[in-house]
Amino acid sequence: MKFNNLCVIGLGYIGLPTASMFAANGLNVLGIDINPAIVETLQNGGLHIHEPGLGEAVQQAVRTGRLRVAIRPEPADAFIIAVPTPFEEKDFGVFNGEKYKKADMSAVAAAAESIVPHLRPGNLVVLESTSPPRTTTDLVAPILEKSGLKAGVDFYLAYSPERVLPGQILRELVENARVIGGITPESAQAGRDLYAVFVKGEIILTDATTAEMVKLMENTYRDVNIAIANEFARLAERLGVDVWEAISLANRHPRVKILSPGPGVGGHCISVDPWFLVEAAPDITPLIQRARHVNDSQPHHVFELVERALGGLRGRRITALGLAYKPNVDDLRESPAIEVVRLLQEAGANVKCFEPFKPNADLPGLTLTPTLEAALAGTEALILLVGHTQFREMNPLHVAAQTSARLAIDTVNGWPAQAWKEAGFRLLRLGNGK
Repeated sequence: MKFNNLCVIGLGYIGLPTASMFAANGLNVLGIDINPAIVETLQNGGLHIHEPGLGEAVQQAVRTGRLRVAIRPEPADAFIIAVPTPFEEKDFGVFNGEKYKKADMSAVAAAAESIVPHLRPGNLVVLESTSPPRTTTDLVAPILEKSGLKAGVDFYLAYSPERVLPGQILRELVENARVIGGITPESAQAGRDLYAVFVKGEIILTDATTAEMVKLMENTYRDVNIAIANEFARLAERLGVDVWEAISLANRHPRVKILSPGPGVGGHCISVDPWFLVEAAPDITPLIQRARHVNDSQPHHVFELVERALGGLRGRRITALGLAYKPNVDDLRESPAIEVVRLLQEAGANVKCFEPFKPNADLPGLTLTPTLEAALAGTEALILLVGHTQFREMNPLHVAAQTSARLAIDTVNGWPAQAWKEAGFRLLRLGNGK
C-alpha cells in the first residue's frame, strides 16, 4: 500500500518523534494534540519534551511543510493513535484482598472517536499506545465501526507497540525490530507497508492481541527482574553484605545477569505495563503482582534508610538530587524519586530538589531549585536518587566546599565510596549492609 497523508494523534514522547520521522521520509503528517499549549509551542518552533535530536527533526519537518500540528484530526490515508494510558485515579481492582491498578483508556477511546468522522474505506488505523490485551479488538474496533465501516473489511486496523528507550528514541525508531499485529493478516501487512517507510529493523507480523502482549511481556520481564534485585538489596542490608559487590560476582556466571537495585521503578512502561496483564487475569498473575508490590514499596524502603541515617526527619534539611524516573532524561512520569521526596516531607523533613533536565517542573508541594549550588546551600544531607551523569561526575571535594552537609546517601551506586569518604562525607549506599 502507498500512504501519502498521515494523522498522528498524541504528540508526546512517542507521537512527536514518530510524526517527525514519517515527515522526514516524505509523508505529509498532521500531528494532533488536545493540549492547546503543546500545539502553540510546536507552531512557534518550540519543544515541550527533551529528547536528543528531536528539536532539529521537528523544526526541519515543519520548515519543509511536511509536518503540521493542530487540535483536531482531518481525513488521511492512515491514522496512528499514540496517546497516554495512565492508571485510573480512583478505580482499583481487588483480587484475594490485594489491590491492583487499572488502566485509564479514556484517551485511547477519545482518540478513536475523533477519527470516526474522517474514516474512509481503505484507511489504516494503528494503535501504538501501550494497552491491556484485546484493547484493539474489544475497544478500538467497535468505536471505529460507528463510522458504518467494518474493521478488517472496509478499513485496516493494527496494533504496533513502541519499543524505544528515552534518550535514543530517534535512532531506535529506525533500527529496532517493529512488531505489527493486525486484526486480520491484511491489516498487519498494511501496517508493515506504513512503517517500512522509515524502519530499517526487522518488521514482524502477528495478530493484534499477541502484539499487545509482547510489549507488556517485555516490560514485565524487566520489572520482575528489578524486583528480585531490590529484594537482594534489602537482604544484603540485613545480612551485612554489599549487594553491589555480590551482584558483580554473581554476574560472572555465564547465565546470570542480575539487574541493579534502586529507589524503585518509574516511567510510563515498566512501572505501568505489568498491571495491564494483572488487570486482564488477576487470578493467574501472582508473581507479576508481587513484583509490582516490591518495586512500588521501594521508595518507602529508601525513606526508612534516610530516616535511620538522620536519626529522625522532623525539621531536618535534605537535598534530593534527581527527580526523573531514570538517568539523563526529563521524564518524571511515575518517578520513584518523587515518591521518596513526598514521603520525607510527610515525615516533617524540609527537602530541596534539583532536577537538571527539568528544573522548572510543576510539582505541587515540592521545592525545586534552579541550580545545584542552590540545592546544596544550607542542607544537612544529600540523597542521590537518579544517576544523571552530572551527579555521578560531581567532585566530592567541590561539593564539600559548597555545603556543610557531611552525610551522603547513594541509592543508585553512583558515587565512588572512597573519594567521598576522603572528602569528609559519611557515605551510605542502598544495599550495603557492611
